[in-house]
Amino acid sequence: MPASPASDLELMRASAYLESDPATAARRASGILLIDPGHTPAKLLLAAACRRLGDTGRALPVIEAVAAENPAVSAIQLELGRAYAAAGRPAQAIAALRRAVALDADLIEAWRELAALLFAAGDEAGGDQAYAHYENRSRDPPGLIDALAALTDERLDVADRLLRARLQEAPRDVVALRLSAEVATRRNDYLEAERRLQECLALAPGYSQARYDLACAYFAQQRPERVLPLIERLLRLEPRHTLVRMLKARTLRLVDRAQESVAILEALLAEQPDNDKAWVLLGHVRRELGEQQGAIDAYRRAIAARPEASEAYFSLANLKTVPLAAADVGAIRTLLARTTLLAVDRVRLEFALGKALEDEGAYAESFEHYARGNRLHRATHPYDADAATVAVRRSQALYTPAFFGARAGWGSERADPVFIVGVPRSGSTLLEQMLASHSMVEGTRELSDLSLVITELMAQAGAREETAYPDFVARLDRDTIAAAAAQYLERTRSHRPLGKPRFIDKMPANVSHLGLIHLMFPKAAIIDARRHPLGCGFSCYKQLFVWGAPYSYDQGELGRYIRDYVELLAHFDAALPGRVHRVHYERLVAAPEAELRALLAYCGLPFEDACLRFHENRRIVQSVSSEQVRRPLYSEGIDQWRHYEPWLGDLKAALGDLVERYPGAAAEGG
Repeated sequence: MPASPASDLELMRASAYLESDPATAARRASGILLIDPGHTPAKLLLAAACRRLGDTGRALPVIEAVAAENPAVSAIQLELGRAYAAAGRPAQAIAALRRAVALDADLIEAWRELAALLFAAGDEAGGDQAYAHYENRSRDPPGLIDALAALTDERLDVADRLLRARLQEAPRDVVALRLSAEVATRRNDYLEAERRLQECLALAPGYSQARYDLACAYFAQQRPERVLPLIERLLRLEPRHTLVRMLKARTLRLVDRAQESVAILEALLAEQPDNDKAWVLLGHVRRELGEQQGAIDAYRRAIAARPEASEAYFSLANLKTVPLAAADVGAIRTLLARTTLLAVDRVRLEFALGKALEDEGAYAESFEHYARGNRLHRATHPYDADAATVAVRRSQALYTPAFFGARAGWGSERADPVFIVGVPRSGSTLLEQMLASHSMVEGTRELSDLSLVITELMAQAGAREETAYPDFVARLDRDTIAAAAAQYLERTRSHRPLGKPRFIDKMPANVSHLGLIHLMFPKAAIIDARRHPLGCGFSCYKQLFVWGAPYSYDQGELGRYIRDYVELLAHFDAALPGRVHRVHYERLVAAPEAELRALLAYCGLPFEDACLRFHENRRIVQSVSSEQVRRPLYSEGIDQWRHYEPWLGDLKAALGDLVERYPGAAAEGG
């Protein structure tokens, strides 16, 4: 019997109660069926309402009968699957949901519920595949449009407020959780991002975008042991995913598996020969391996694939050992003349052109481009010089001789770490390469592990505000300091594949943590790499760093940072006499063996001639000085800043008397 208009109208009214009052929906659906027993939509509504009421004994016979009569209706198979799931019959539920999506691949809720059942059954691969179908077909909730717009415009405070409001309304909204993690990531709050993304994946184990974001957050923290399992799971789902393969290539660089990284990139480029970003990444890996010509060829391929590839031009210039060709300079000038050039591309090209003109000896024009690149970059990278100075003053106030005396004997007995600090471009990579050439010392890279350990310490102590550091350290007890040292050693273990007795942590920013380093590792070596303040300052100013060093893009802020650095180290010299060993770059270049012997003696290591032949060490070097430290010692770059002295007035003014006080400066006329 065909459905009557009256039955259809009553069905509409009854359906309105399904979410809020399933008992009423069931009662009204039953009323329709009394009058119209063959009304299939009413049967479907009755089954759904009974399921929501937990009455699967009543729901199942109804929906099974409807499904038998209508085997090709996807919505009916979806409800059948839901009823079987509610009744604790997962195998039948999975079969019904598979039939539903086979009938209608755009039935996104069926994909999501199928994924959940497959995960519950232990079928991780099947669950990932089902959720990928859901993820690919679903749209962001309408309530997130404004938050997405705010994120796009880098209005992080607005995005954060909107996302928090959304999560108050819908705490299980996994898209909102992922976007809130993105806000935290952009603020460099990786612990908060990690927490949000883990919560997201607990609710939606197959959410591949959240898994990729989590892998990126771990990568930013240099935690390859956590990145790689996430990547492997993503690649099982989508083996040819470009971004995931590139992230794997980047991650393998962190664990000294650079050749595997090369193999991944070469396979990717065989499929995508016009992928300029992959060519640039391949160039970076080859540079780190010491394969300079291979790096140059890769950067050239990136430019051939996309002539606007600013990162490739910058990377060629950043090799520092091979000048750009006249054709490159012409191409860069043409690109800079474009009014539509993106800011990030313009910054890279300004620095590249500055270096090319420096190599030509055109110092005045070179400085113009360096200065323009610095201004542009500084405009989008905030830095608070006053806050940085206040942080130094807090360290000076806290870390007194009395403070350390009251905590004598605290921390780890281990002397494994060799901490190298310094203003960037002060010769720290050269020191690292020399020490890493010793048979008992393992070179690593600029590690972020200490900062992450400190962030976790602050979170445990309820000290999340930046202004709480380092004052909160005074509240830590002996056991907490020992535990932090043990955690640091555990976290850095993945960076020590050779298992040598000592390893290097060359993170310039660790200067902010010298007091805590001493508490955690009173027997570890701490080395201060020092260079003429104008030589070091100008070398920073002309360098576009991949990350960090936000103070280096304004001469006044840069000079102030160097002055604060020197004052902080002078304070530790007074509070802990002899604790920090200082190496002046100029002295190291002039008398390498004498300086090296003194350094090794301080570290408690026997002298080895291999340390003087550091340029023969084929280890991977990831800093911007990678090409220089593969050459024997040379002095040509020491006075390079003098070519630019007429334009360094702001730097000089900010440095104050540091130039005159620097060892040998008066004799040099500096």
